[in-house]
Amino acid sequence: MEQECEITRLLERARDGDSRQLTAVFEALYPELHRIAVARVGGGDRTVTPTVLVNELYLRLASGGLPELADRRHFFVAAAQAMRWILVDHARRAHAGKRGGGLAAVTLEEDLAGGIGDADTRILALHEGLEALEQIDPQRRQVVELRYFVGLGFAEIAGLLGCSERTAKREWERARAFLHSMLLR
Repeated sequence: MEQECEITRLLERARDGDSRQLTAVFEALYPELHRIAVARVGGGDRTVTPTVLVNELYLRLASGGLPELADRRHFFVAAAQAMRWILVDHARRAHAGKRGGGLAAVTLEEDLAGGIGDADTRILALHEGLEALEQIDPQRRQVVELRYFVGLGFAEIAGLLGCSERTAKREWERARAFLHSMLLR
């Protein structure tokens, strides 16, 4: 709780123009951000390492201004969205010359697009599914981003989104079902 209040104070100062405070936020949350990045990037032959992902996250948030980063909640929502876009951008660059390909069977577990090709292809397929989900239900998209890209538990998601834990679980299940049907097309 004390760290949460400190993060909120640092973000307030950063919004007021003291850019060093955003650096302090990243220093305080770096272990957690790196753990999240490790879960998203995984191993293998990738151009995006967990450290690169966290560093690019910092650069994007630092250069984009801080209007929505009011507290720890907003920080992690913004971090989830930024990590998603960073991974999508890297995947698009990696697949720029590799268009086409066959269809693959998809099984949706916690790894939402696990059965599709390589990691970059999975990220792109998931991104397209999240774009479609955004049109139907923005809260479900947020649940997926917070669960998949940030790795939060349902209790944390519920607290961030201002809903019950049961609602967060239900939204996750509905989003998974939707994404599963999207990815099988």
